Amino acid sequence: MTTLTPVPRRQTGAPPSSAPSSMSTIKPILKTKSILGTRSRSDDDNGDELHSSPIKKRKTVIINEDLNMVKNIGSKSLDDAKRDIKRALEGHKRGKKEDYEKIIELFASSKSPSQSQNSKDDEETDDDDEDDDDDDDDSHTPKAQDLFVYVLALTSQVTLLGRNCHGLVKAVLQCAWLDRDEDFSKAYTQLLAALSSAQASFFTQVLSMMVGKFNVAKGGGPQKVPGYPPVDSETRKSRLHVGLRYLLDLFPAGKRIILDLIGQTFPYSDDSKAVHLEYIDHLLRLKEQRPELERDVMELILSRLVKLDVEMSLDLENDDDETTRAVLRQLEAAQSPSDEGVSAKGSGDADGEETDAESEAESVISDDDDDDPESRDAQTKRVLLIKSKAETMDAILDLLFQLYSPIFENPDSPKAVETFENMLSDFANVILPHLKSRHTQYLLFKFALKSEKLQDMFIGTLFNLAFESSRQPIQKQAAVGYLASFTARGAKLTTEQIQTVAQTFLLYINHYRDSHKNCLGPDVRKYTQYYAYFQGLLYIFCFRWRDLIDRDALPRTVEWDDPASFVGQDLPWMDGLRTVLQENILCKLNPLKCCSPVIVEEFASLSRHLGLLYIYPQLEKNKNIQLSQFFYGSYANGGALRDSGFEHITGSFLEPCFPFDPFQLPVSKRWLELDTNYVSWQHLALLNPNDDESELEHDGLESEVDDTTTDDGNHD
Repeated sequence: MTTLTPVPRRQTGAPPSSAPSSMSTIKPILKTKSILGTRSRSDDDNGDELHSSPIKKRKTVIINEDLNMVKNIGSKSLDDAKRDIKRALEGHKRGKKEDYEKIIELFASSKSPSQSQNSKDDEETDDDDEDDDDDDDDSHTPKAQDLFVYVLALTSQVTLLGRNCHGLVKAVLQCAWLDRDEDFSKAYTQLLAALSSAQASFFTQVLSMMVGKFNVAKGGGPQKVPGYPPVDSETRKSRLHVGLRYLLDLFPAGKRIILDLIGQTFPYSDDSKAVHLEYIDHLLRLKEQRPELERDVMELILSRLVKLDVEMSLDLENDDDETTRAVLRQLEAAQSPSDEGVSAKGSGDADGEETDAESEAESVISDDDDDDPESRDAQTKRVLLIKSKAETMDAILDLLFQLYSPIFENPDSPKAVETFENMLSDFANVILPHLKSRHTQYLLFKFALKSEKLQDMFIGTLFNLAFESSRQPIQKQAAVGYLASFTARGAKLTTEQIQTVAQTFLLYINHYRDSHKNCLGPDVRKYTQYYAYFQGLLYIFCFRWRDLIDRDALPRTVEWDDPASFVGQDLPWMDGLRTVLQENILCKLNPLKCCSPVIVEEFASLSRHLGLLYIYPQLEKNKNIQLSQFFYGSYANGGALRDSGFEHITGSFLEPCFPFDPFQLPVSKRWLELDTNYVSWQHLALLNPNDDESELEHDGLESEVDDTTTDDGNHD
């Protein structure tokens, strides 16, 4: 129970007996049985010296033991303020608005220092010091300096607030309570708790106000309150989250409301990097105080990061190459040593970012002198918008890498395994459904490579997703792309892991071929899953062909670390690789016709150099095949494409979808350790730079695909 005990007021140098004897007794703020009275505030006690308002003629000193504070009240005593509140609320019920509107005006004038009412109140305060009679004549008019005592008084009178008091509640919630002293913050927090207990609708409004403070772009930033020193950002955040913790302890049902609110108030994708980092910092503080919200909070952050990622990818795809190059130039120019280690606590200044953007705009324009002014302006705005999204995404990813890295210092610990399981769940629900995501998935890439156990967990999850019957086909194909890309690019994967993935792909395409022997011909829309596996297998081969060889059976003339030494050798390929590929290439499904031409051409050249297969005759044959001859019904007019949602099918072949293509973000890139974790593409010229492809003869190669093979894959 919150109790205010009267203390006699001493004059300077006077003995205690000189205190006025007519001091009225101050009653408890809250009723004895109130739930608020059962809460202990001892955890929040800091013993700091508290601020006092200027001394007035009529001054009352009160002690609130529950809040552990001593406070000088201005021209109003607590009893006076309580009578004013009661008179105003009861009058409001009877239709009398004057006193009620004065209370609203008092709280409304505290919401912003720019309000003209503040200046008026300050002038009235000065007049009070000079002329005591004015105070007596207008004793019922609330003053701005009385706000603290009215907060205490309203706390004890919340039961009088009815459904028609939304105007007063709105004014109370607009108060700049974070920018005053610690006493005011504590008293205001109890007022918020009292409002929340009065009506459920008030509780939602209270939480909405507090979550709104997360977003500085929507009025959540600091305010300068006259009579109070500036409050630093860390103190404001601490007060806000102490209040949130207090309310959620009292009313656990508020957790679901909080989750809805943080989703609704999350910054827009075109908001600045500083706004995003500030908001995410609040979310991370929230999850630290309420661990039960951690999964929902991290999923929200990840989902908005993916949204940014997809938007940026689409923007770059829809723009010309010059715009893309300009964005990359701007990102490189913006990178500096101070950019490293970006965190929410160093989120920067929005005005400074705008100034930087203007100077960057000039540099973009100067690079495009050949264009007309309108075109240059439009391109500049476009470049800076995409650059802003890229920088925001880069900073958020950098923050997440920094957040997770300590957990994975011991990657096989129970904490690391549990965290990675949660990340895999978020991957399946948030990242996988978005085919255009290009960077967010590197969170999984980075930490999966920390240990063989985590690699197996990631690969196993991807296989489960690829074969999960309840998954949409587009997501199952995306899982295949992730499998192929992770296997191809993950430098720390073992040969056994790579061969296991490749062997599973071989088994799948062979089973699929056997069950579709009666197909009419290649159909990229109808058999998309099959082509996704086949293309993934080719992709893995192009990057990890050495791991598909039986190393123990290699000729002695081959040096493992010298790719060129493999050329022209009879290499011992893993079981089934050559046979299954050969049978599928020449079956009616004709995968070489439907897979990405770029990947097919690379595979054709590499497999010929390494003596695996010679597929050029089949490629020549495919040039005379028109896929439209195998379409019928809705396929002929594109209806199936619209219905299936296979956006990654372009024209007559399957677009390459390999999510771990090179990472482009300059700041967060430092966490990936690409030199040791990432397999980069090596051009075929590195194998045999003096090779003239047109003069190479394929006669005598054991692996050459015989053109006399039947469509079922069997020789005549």
